[in-house]
Formats: sequence, structure tokens, C-alpha cells
Amino acid sequence: MNDQYHPQKIEEMAQKYWEQHQTFKTEATSDKEKFYCLSMFPYPSGQLHVGHVRNYTLGDVIARFKRMKGYHVMHPIGWDAFGMPAEGAAIKHQTAPADWTYQNIAAMTVQLKKLGFSFDWTREMTTCKPEYYKWEQWLFTILYQKGLIYRKFSAVNWCPQDETVLANEQVENGRCWRCDTLVERKELPQWFLKITDYSDELLAGLEELSAWPEQVKAMQKNWIGRSEGIDIDFKVFDSPVDQYDILTAYTTRPDTLMGVNCLVLAAEHPLSLAISEKNTVLATFIQTCKQTQVSETTLSVIEKKGMNLGLEVAHPLTGERLPVWVANYVLMDYGSGVVMSVPGHDKRDWEFAKSYYLPIKQVIASKTEIDIEAAPFLQTGCLIQSGEFDHLDCQVAWRLIADRLVKEKKAALKVNYRLRDWGISRQRYWGTPIPMCYLEDDTVMCVPEEELPVILPESVHLNGMQSPLKEDLKWQQIDHKGQLAKRETDTLDTFIESSWYYARFCCPHFQEGMLDVKQTQYWLPVDQYVGGIEHACMHLLYARFFHKILRDLDLVQCSEPFKRLLCQGMVLADAFYIENEAGVKSWIAAADVTIERNEKGRLIQAKHTESGQLVSYAGMLKMSKSKQNGIDPQSLILHYGADTVRLYLLFAAPPEQQLEWSSSGTEGAYRFLKKLWKMVWHDLDRGALPAVNKAGLNKLQKKLYQHIHQVIHKVTDDIDRRQTFNTAISSIMELLNALSKQTISKDDQDAAIHRAGLQAITCLLAPMTPHISHVLWQKYALEKEMTWPLYDPDMLIVDQVTYVVQVNGKMRARFEAETNCSEDTIFQMALSQKNVKNSIGNQSIKKMIWVPNKLVSIVLSS
Repeated sequence: MNDQYHPQKIEEMAQKYWEQHQTFKTEATSDKEKFYCLSMFPYPSGQLHVGHVRNYTLGDVIARFKRMKGYHVMHPIGWDAFGMPAEGAAIKHQTAPADWTYQNIAAMTVQLKKLGFSFDWTREMTTCKPEYYKWEQWLFTILYQKGLIYRKFSAVNWCPQDETVLANEQVENGRCWRCDTLVERKELPQWFLKITDYSDELLAGLEELSAWPEQVKAMQKNWIGRSEGIDIDFKVFDSPVDQYDILTAYTTRPDTLMGVNCLVLAAEHPLSLAISEKNTVLATFIQTCKQTQVSETTLSVIEKKGMNLGLEVAHPLTGERLPVWVANYVLMDYGSGVVMSVPGHDKRDWEFAKSYYLPIKQVIASKTEIDIEAAPFLQTGCLIQSGEFDHLDCQVAWRLIADRLVKEKKAALKVNYRLRDWGISRQRYWGTPIPMCYLEDDTVMCVPEEELPVILPESVHLNGMQSPLKEDLKWQQIDHKGQLAKRETDTLDTFIESSWYYARFCCPHFQEGMLDVKQTQYWLPVDQYVGGIEHACMHLLYARFFHKILRDLDLVQCSEPFKRLLCQGMVLADAFYIENEAGVKSWIAAADVTIERNEKGRLIQAKHTESGQLVSYAGMLKMSKSKQNGIDPQSLILHYGADTVRLYLLFAAPPEQQLEWSSSGTEGAYRFLKKLWKMVWHDLDRGALPAVNKAGLNKLQKKLYQHIHQVIHKVTDDIDRRQTFNTAISSIMELLNALSKQTISKDDQDAAIHRAGLQAITCLLAPMTPHISHVLWQKYALEKEMTWPLYDPDMLIVDQVTYVVQVNGKMRARFEAETNCSEDTIFQMALSQKNVKNSIGNQSIKKMIWVPNKLVSIVLSS
């Protein structure tokens, strides 16, 4: 090797060393303080994308840093292997999902290792293997016996494309989170997990998560949606169904009760269904409502449609007769499926009232004049048009009205939640078989523990129409304690696997139970978790729920799974397309586009390189195959090396923010590493050098040596506390630049400081660019194990500082001064600078501003 940087050779050398020495293998316990670092494990799609690389690079930096700091670090990896994409790929490539999955795992393992991630591969797990899913089947049977799992017919979110049920959390803007298909509503027998039993604890636990992003906690708090309100009884006049002579509506705003114009029922409400039996028009309307997806978010934006049921109820305070309607925007499973419509002060009710010309009454006063016919008034204030409650503040009126209704036994205080029980049945093949069976008399039975796992057959053929489990009668038919039984053919929601994997990593080879309690007690909670914020209301909420279940079964001891959470931003890249006359877009890969820019770097036009056809620029969009704007990390590694890719992804943006991909940025990271390699190589040619004698340093030497220790201090804080890896790298780059400008005289202390700086940079970069740091450290022939450098507190005490002088906001000079000089002294020094004198000329000074140890700002009279 020579002074030329050859990343492929360097990285191969480092990776070979780590593998031979099992550098990252984690022992069960240690005298050192433990640190469990985990990035959300990948789905084995077959190809890593840059988003993956960013996610795992962030986790790897933290794991390597903590290892260098002396912690006993566990940094595992595994595969979230069940899921819909495998079924689609199997149909497309005429193979079995298992074969496709295992091939992809093998390919992605190679890709991950090429990036130098410090994973403990001895703990590798794959969730589609029986030794893993056996234990969630066991847990299913335990929770069923405890009443936390139940089966019922339910209106569910149905994806017609994937032909499966979706949990509410998996519906985004009325569409399937996975394939973007419009979601429908369908009645099916489903298995549910009682996450609602833990609503209060899930909500309260958020207060303990001080090291989680506030945005994630706010999203979960909103999703759980705890509200305090009252159930108000409305007496039905001449009810056609005896048990429904009272309709109960839940509301959080009893202060608006005097503004009710009608009651609105859900389409599935028993009273609606009873009336529809003799009303074909109503029956058709209800059937139409069933095609509407049940997410509360969607119901808030759809066109409001309804029918008058021809019934009336009595207003509980005034006795006024109010009509009863059925509408498509009321949820049966929120409250009682009955809404008291207050269009003057609720957006959905207002939209419904405007559609059917229903009266709108304002009962809350605004401080400014408003038109209630133009928009509802959604704020609080004082009551109006509310009889004896006029002029009362909303909060006071809330309590008085609620108290009166409760006293008159027309209402009851109640706490409600938006959170619904988790529907965990999926009508797909590639998932964990549900360990239940049905006897001939329809009795539901758990598969006995000794018969677990229920093995998912892997040698199957998918026709794209129906799950192979539903076609395989031999697999379905079993003997259950001497009786003929039929297996459940639904599989579990794949979010089940990812809800407890972090705990299984503590004991991946344990065979005596779901978890080794000694190991979970030692390792949990996860000290650092890394993943996307898009998982806030699915995976992260489900994992917290599962952890509390595991705690209640004495399998874990703590109440929260993840101590600190880092959510990385998306990676964006340029996207181009050609649009035909019908408005259909054909996306063009950026590599196939020739771009013309002006002198400021702005895009003037873009053409398809081969055809010369003009293409449109869609902007910086999230990388995806469909937009053809993905960047292949493998090609980048072949060209620049893994360290360059890692360094760029860390430097280009703060971790929690979006990263806009730039090829020039990658080139810049590569040049930096080339420069470091060359400087270290030339330093090695100097041979042995004395240690730095800080007591004998001259002024320039001391300043540079202080700079080294200031950078060590800052980078330590940036990585550990702030997790701003981009600013850490910026500081390291500034230090390398300062070392490159250093004049090295015959004084050995110049060379000693230079070497100290390069060795510090080598260590500081080790978590971020581990390959080059590993090889350079070996070249220096220092200790076998690289440890994190320590800063000298004495070197953080600065004797001199650099002042910047601005004149009318423009920088005109810099000068050195001793720290804590007086204001007058600093002003005199600033005014004596040549460029400052020239800028002032004959003009008079209006004022001077002093920022101690940093800045002098001079403002001239106009």
C-alpha cells in the first residue's frame, strides 16, 4: 500500500480482520456497563436502498462509539421476513415466497457486510422460521386463555388489491399503506388483541420517554385519543325496537347541548338495521356505507351522506323533538354509534347539515362577528342562545350541564379512546399460522403447546387468487384429542413479529421458552433504537403494548422497550418524467437525463439523453423504484467505497431531517478521505516522534493543540448527547484543514502535534468511517483495540480568541485578542484594523455592539 487511497483494498482488509477476530460478537454478560443499540430490522426485499444504509449507518455510529467508550455493546441484526411483497414476487417469478425470501436474505447479508456494520451476526434471527414464530403462537394461546385475544364478526378495513384486512393504523388517507389501493369496509370474522386494555398505561408511559422525539409522543398520544366526556340519553318517541327506546350519545362538549339539531346513527347501529328491514332504500344506503373504509381520518374528509329515519327523540334539557338520521360519517365502534349533531360547532356536523339543509344554531359566542352559515365556530367562549346557561364560560357550563344531566339520571360521565382493539387476522398465506382450530360443532380450541409450532408449509404454489392454506385440505384437517378439527387458515398480522423481536435478540437461541428472563433482565430496555418516524403509530405503539404484555407475564422486568429513540429522515433524490397526451407519467431515471443549468446552478431544462426529448422535473422526491430515482448503494461502494457512502450520508443533513441526495457531495466525502489517507501516510514517513510537551509549546503550537482537544470535546458531545453527526464531521474536517496548513519546522513538537491531530481524527472518525480508521490505526502500530480519545480539560481553557468585526453587517476584519478583555480595549483594537478604517472613512459611527470573545459590530450613520 502507498499514499494512494484504495478503498476496496482497505475495506476488504478491515472486514476480513473483524470476521476472523469476531470483533462484534457479544457475550451474554460482562463487568462493563451494557449498551443495547438496535436499528429497526429490515424486510428482505433483496436489495438495500440508500434509506436502509442511512438507517443502519446511524445505528452503527452509536454502537461503535459506545464500544470505543468501553461499554459492553450488543448490536444485533435479523430479518422481518413475513409479508405481502414476498407473495407478489413469488407469483411474478413463479417461485415460493420462502425461496424468494431466503435468496434475498443471502444477497442482503453480503450487502450489509460490505458496508462494515458492526452487527453481531451470531444473534441473527429470521421471523419466518418456526423456531421464531413458535413462540408468538405460544403467546397467542396464553393471551387467548387470559381473555386478551378474542374472535368476532367485525366491519374491517379491506384491501381489495392485497385481499386482506388492515388495522386502522395501516390505512393512510383512505388507502392501503402498502399498495395505495382504496380501502373498503367488509364484515368478516376476525381475531382481535385487546390493546385497549392498556390504553391508559400506554398513554401514561409516554411521560417516561424523555429521550423520545416529542413529535412521536404527540402522534401516539393523539392516536390513543383519550377524551373525557359524558354519555347523554335521548328518549326515543315510538321506537320500532323495544330495547332502543333510549339512544345514548357520547360527547366531549356538553356545553354545546343547546345547539343539537338531530341525532345521527351509524349505518351498522341495530336501530338503523332494524328499520332497513322494511325499507329497501335505507337498506341500499346502509350497504353503500359498508363499502366506506372505517378509519376516522377518512370519515372526516368524505362527502357526508345520510337519510332521515323518520324517528324523533326528546332533547334531554328542553324536551324539544329532534329528528334521527343515519349517516356514513358515524363510527359504530366509537362511543355507542350515536352522535348528537351540533353543526354550529363541529366541522363534520356542519358539512352534513349544509348537505341536507338542516338548521344550524350558534350557542358559543365569538369575540368577533362570524357567519355560522359560512363555517362552524370551533373555539370555546361564552354560551349564547342556551337559556339559563347564557353568558357562562364553556368550562363552567360543561360542568353545570353535565352535573344536572347526571343528577337527573339522563347522563353518565365517561372516558373514551380513539384507540381500537388490534385486528390481527390476515387472509394471506405468508405469515405466522394462527394456532387455533375448530371442532365439527364449531367449538374453538387452542392448538396444544406440545403441538407447537404449527408449521407453515413452504413448498407452495401461489395463483394470486387464494391463500394456499385455504386450498390445502390435508394441512387444514387435524386430529384434536381424538376429534376431527380444522385449522384456522388466517395468518397473523406481520406487525406481531416486529413487536417483540428486540426482546428475542437478548436470547436468540434459547429453546426452553419464549425469552430467557435472565438475559432480558440484563439487556432490556434497548438503550438506543433507530428507525423511521412513519412507524410512530404502528410498530412503535405495538411494541410498547407487547412489552407490557411480556412484563405482565414476568418475561421482562421493565415497562418500556426503548429508552432512547432516533428517527431518521427520508432520503430524497431528483425525479424526472415524460407525460403523454393522456396525462400518464413515465418516470425516467436521472442517469438517463441530460441537465442544463444556469451559472447559479438552477435547472434550465432537462432532456432524455438517448432520444433528446424534453423531460419534466418533479423535484426532490422520496427514493423509490416506481419513480426510478433510487440510488444503488452497491454501485457507490464499488466506485467510492463504503466509508465514503457512510460519511456522506452522515454529513449531508442532521439525522432527523430529510437528506437531499447530491453526487457532488459524495465526491466531496471521497476527496476528504483521500486527503486524510495521504496526510497520515506522509506522517508515518517521519518515523518515531516524541510525545507532545504541552508545557513547552509556543503560541502557535498551543493554539493548534488546543484546537485538537476542542474538537475531541465537541465531537464527543455531538455523537453522544446531541446526536448531530453532521456537525461532528464538520469539526473534524476543519481540524484536518488546519493540520494541512500547519508549517512543520525542525522543532519536533510541530510534528508531534501534527501526529496527535491525525491520530485523534483517525479515532474520531472510527464510528463513521470504520475501515479507513482501522487500517490507519494499525499502520500507526498503536494498541490493538482503538479506544475513544480523551480531551485534556486544560486545553479547553482558551487564552486567546478570534474576534470578527462587522461594519454595517458586512465582515471586514478578524483579529486575535486575549480572552475577557474589556469592552474599550476590544473597540480600540477593532477600530485599528486597516480594512475597518477604510470601510468607515469619513463617516460617523452611530453605535458599536460588543459580543464578548466573538464579535464587534459597527453601525455607521446613514
